[in-house]
Amino acid sequence: MDGMAIKSERLLQIYSQLVSGDVLSKKELAQRFCVTERSIQRDMESLRCFFAEQGLRQDILYDRKKKGYRLEQPALSLLSNSEILAVCKILLESRSMRKDEMLPILDKLISCCVPERSRRAVSELLANEKLHYIEPHHGQRILPGLWEIGQAIQRHQVLEIEYERMKDPKLVRRRVKPVGLMFSEYYFYLTAFLEDKERFDNPDDLFPTIYRLDRIRSFKVLEEHFKVPYKDRFQEGEFRKRVQFMYGGKLERIRFKYTGPSIEAVLDRLPTARILSQDAEGWIVEAEVFGGGIEMWLGSQGSCVKVIDPSALAHKVKNQLSESCKLYEYICE
Repeated sequence: MDGMAIKSERLLQIYSQLVSGDVLSKKELAQRFCVTERSIQRDMESLRCFFAEQGLRQDILYDRKKKGYRLEQPALSLLSNSEILAVCKILLESRSMRKDEMLPILDKLISCCVPERSRRAVSELLANEKLHYIEPHHGQRILPGLWEIGQAIQRHQVLEIEYERMKDPKLVRRRVKPVGLMFSEYYFYLTAFLEDKERFDNPDDLFPTIYRLDRIRSFKVLEEHFKVPYKDRFQEGEFRKRVQFMYGGKLERIRFKYTGPSIEAVLDRLPTARILSQDAEGWIVEAEVFGGGIEMWLGSQGSCVKVIDPSALAHKVKNQLSESCKLYEYICE
């Protein structure tokens, strides 16, 4: 092996260790590769030049405290203390996964996205909540298969699922056309169009269907593809604004008077809500929502909410929705 090849191999080994987070001593490297310390210093300069030429946001710094070279990752790849704390708090509060899935994610976030000097402080702030983390009662693993389902959605592949129903607990088989993954209040959901809708009493009213991911006992991604014309594509974001409670039902426009202390809480809870008028007593609010879950929420507000127009106006709403948001009806099995 000639000198150039030996140097290239040495540079690759040094870079591999730096990427792994090791702090490298110039003296130890010189002894290991049987070269002078000046050669190691030139190696570090060669790597710095390579980073600059390739536009890589990396640099090699000499750490005086640890007496060695280390790789400085780009600042933008790391989260600030406040950012990582916010992300971890949201994940913990979601209670969306079992402990053996949630805690490793938190540890990886802290390890990969927090500057080394702040990791201990962030870990200590989260330690108590991690210790007392309460898992969802379904006890099912969520992560296995999540990516495969996401890929099936992106590639428009038919899914065959074995699903445990909520209303009449039993396993049923369904062939569905998956169009979206959503998360709401502790659970992940698959949104899909039923392929075998003729088996139901009123097949025209069963689009799309919402399945809780933890109740899907098994699934198979088929080689069959389905077409989604661009003008009729499922708008997950628009649908998400109108389905807040994951209950079956039609698209409705509801109007009510709110006299509580925080109108912001109402507007945040119902993304399609708009204020029609305001007086000294409160606000008249109108919102578009899917499903009967809105009735449960309105009832939970007590005397702060008075329903003005509870009737379903789906047929009128359809004409007023923008072309980007199609009128869908769905059932949550």
